[in-house]
Amino acid sequence: MQQLWAPWRMQFIEELRDSGGGCILCELAAADVGRERLVLSKGKFCYAVMNRYPYNNGHLMIVPYKHAASLSELTHDEHAEILELCARSIEVMKSSLNAEGFNCGFNFGAVAGAGIKDHLHLHVVPRWCGDANFLPIIGDTRSMPEYLEQTYDRLAAGFARGS
Repeated sequence: MQQLWAPWRMQFIEELRDSGGGCILCELAAADVGRERLVLSKGKFCYAVMNRYPYNNGHLMIVPYKHAASLSELTHDEHAEILELCARSIEVMKSSLNAEGFNCGFNFGAVAGAGIKDHLHLHVVPRWCGDANFLPIIGDTRSMPEYLEQTYDRLAAGFARGS
C-alpha cells in the first residue's frame, strides 16, 4: 500500500498553535461572514466556512460555535442546525457549482484523520463525475480548477440567495 503524505496540513496546524491564537475554529466563529476568512454563513449554533486546504474545489466545513470534541457534547438544537446547514450547503453547491455528488463526514481523533481534533466539524465535499482523474493517483497532484476566492464568491452568492 502506498502512503499518502500531506505534510502541509500539519505545518498549517502547528503554525496556528504556535501563533498563540488557540483554536482556529473558535477564532473563525468570532469572524464575520466574508471573503477574508472564507466564512460563508452563520446560524444560531454553527457556521459554514470554506476549507483553506480543500480536498476538492468547494470543500467546506460546518462548525459548531461550541468548542466540543464529540457529538455527545452538543445539544439537540446544535445537532439539528449542523445537519440543516449541511443540507443547505449541498443545495448551494448544486446550484452554484453544478456539483453532482457529495462526501460528508466527521473525522474524530488523529487516527481518523482529524487535523483539528478538539473542535469537531463536518466536512462537505462536492464531487463531479471524473473528478478523481489520474493526477491524484499517479501524479500525487490535485487539480483545483478555480482560485479559492472565486469559489468563495460563487458559494457566498448561493448562500445569500438561499440556495
